[in-house]
Amino acid sequence: MSRTPTDVIHDHLMKRLEGDLEGDIAHNFSEDILILSGFGTYRGHDGIRQSSAELTEAVASGEFNYNRTVIEREYGFLEWTAKGNDNIIRDGADSYHVVDGLIVLQTIHYTTWPRT
Repeated sequence: MSRTPTDVIHDHLMKRLEGDLEGDIAHNFSEDILILSGFGTYRGHDGIRQSSAELTEAVASGEFNYNRTVIEREYGFLEWTAKGNDNIIRDGADSYHVVDGLIVLQTIHYTTWPRT
């Protein structure tokens, strides 16, 4: 039985909070994942790793909060914030398209501000 989009997105978010990037990639993302963001276009599992590394660099030792999650049919939307040692993100927004139990498309938006 295929996992629902809700199952997939919630598992993805939990694995990220736990710091399990590789488990998240293996369990929740299509090998052909396409990520679109203001920072560029990323493809495949290596693209997830690259995008994740850039976020980690922006908010090193970050504390992430998921403020709102909306899931409808095979689509999901997440609003989030993060606080790192030197920077904060107040406007994080991701969207997802889930097909056959895997995320096939993700969009990512965030702006990094210096923490004062």
